[in-house]
Amino acid sequence: MRADMNVLFVHESAGVSGGAETNIQITAEELKRRGHTVGLLCIQPPECKKFSWEKYFSKVFYLNPEPTPASAEVLQTFKPDLLYIHKIKQLDFFEALLATSLPTVRMVHDHEMYCLRQYKYNPLTRAICTRSASGFCVFPCLAPLARNRGARFPVKWASYADRHREMDLSKKCDRLIVYSDYSKGELVRNGFDPAKIHMHVPIRCWGNDGPVASFNERNLVLFAGQIIRGKGVDLLLRALSRVTIPFECILLGEGSHRSYCEKLSARLGLTDRVKFVGYVPHEQMRGYYLDASVFAMPSVWPEPFGMAGPEAMRYGLPVVAFDAGGIREWLKDGVNGCLVPWMDTQSFATRLEQLLGDKRRAAEMGRNGLEHVNSSYSAATQVDRLENLFISLVNEGQFSLRQRTSPTAPEGNAAESFIVSKRVGQNLQPDSATVNAL
Repeated sequence: MRADMNVLFVHESAGVSGGAETNIQITAEELKRRGHTVGLLCIQPPECKKFSWEKYFSKVFYLNPEPTPASAEVLQTFKPDLLYIHKIKQLDFFEALLATSLPTVRMVHDHEMYCLRQYKYNPLTRAICTRSASGFCVFPCLAPLARNRGARFPVKWASYADRHREMDLSKKCDRLIVYSDYSKGELVRNGFDPAKIHMHVPIRCWGNDGPVASFNERNLVLFAGQIIRGKGVDLLLRALSRVTIPFECILLGEGSHRSYCEKLSARLGLTDRVKFVGYVPHEQMRGYYLDASVFAMPSVWPEPFGMAGPEAMRYGLPVVAFDAGGIREWLKDGVNGCLVPWMDTQSFATRLEQLLGDKRRAAEMGRNGLEHVNSSYSAATQVDRLENLFISLVNEGQFSLRQRTSPTAPEGNAAESFIVSKRVGQNLQPDSATVNAL
C-alpha cells in the first residue's frame, strides 16, 4: 500500500488559465484523488485577479513578486516531500528552492527558457529555429527585442543572461518533465541530460462511450486556440478559400492577429462562411466539437505538443495540421487525421476537402484518434507514471537525508537555510516498471 506524499506545486501566476494551468489542475486533481496532499505556491502581483485553484489543491499560498523570505514559512507550514516547479520568473527564488534538501522536479511547458522570442521561429519569415541558445540570439537574430503590446513604450527587452541562468538552475533539478520528444530534443540541444528528462501529458478523457462528433451535412471546420500569428489562422483562411465544396468554419479564440484575419477573410470572400466567435470557456465548447466534421490546426510555430488537437480527438474528430514541432507525435497521417507539409496551404485545402467529402473516412479517422487519446494520454495513465517517479525521488531524498550528520543547513536567507523535516519512516513503494516507462 502506498503512503501519501506532500507535493508542493510552484507556479508564477494564478491569474490566467491556459495550457500550463490545465496541466497543473489535472495532475493535482488526480494526485489528490489518490490520497496525496497537494499544495500550490503561487507568485503573482497583488493586483492580479486570482484564478480559482482551491478546488484542485489541499492548500494554496499566494506570495508577492519577491517571495523568498515568505517561502520558508510556506515550506514549514506545508512540509512538502517534493517540489514540482512549473513556470517561474523569479530566479533568486528558484535558486533558493534548489538550496533546500527537497527533491525538485521542473516541468518545461514551452520554449521560453531557451528562446528569447519564446516561440522558436522568425516572426517575419516564420522559419523555425533549429539553433541552441547562443550569442546568435542577440545578433543577428535580435531576439531580445520584442513588441510591447498595450504599453507606453512599444519595444521591450528580454535578458539573454537571465535565460542562461534559468537553464543553469533548471539543470540542477532532479528531473525535467516535458510534453514531447520534440521538446526533449530542444532541451538536449541546450545541454540538458537526456536521462533526466521525462514526459507527462495528462488529458481529461471519458473513454470510448462519450459523445462524438455528428459529421453532419453542415460540413463544419472548427478551430480553437489563440488567434496569434504563430497559430496560422491566416494560412487556414487561405486554405479555405481553395476549398470547392460547401463548408462552414468557426474560429474560437481571441488574440492580436484577429483583426488582420477578419480583414483577410473579407478579402478572400469568406465572410458568409467563416465566423469569428471569440473566446469561449472550455466547459462551453462541447457543442462546437459535436457539430463539427474536422478540426483544423494550422500552427506554423513549433508546438511543444499541440494540446488542442488531442482535445478535439476526444470527440472523435479527425485533425488536419501542419507538420510543426511535436504535432507529429500524436497525429499520424492517414490514421487519425492528416499531417500536411509545413505552410503548404494547397495541401491543407486538399485534405480538408477530402475529409469533408468522405464522412465515412473522416469518422473512421476520428475513432482512431479517440482510441489513441484514451490509451495514451488519459490522466490516470499519465499520473501513474508521474506519481511513481515522485515516489522514487522522495525515497532517494529520504535516504540522502539519513546520511547527513546534521539536520540543519548552514545559515543563509530564510528559504536557503530551511531543510524540510521529512517523514523518514515513511517508505513509499513505486512500481519500478512504470517508473522505467516514464
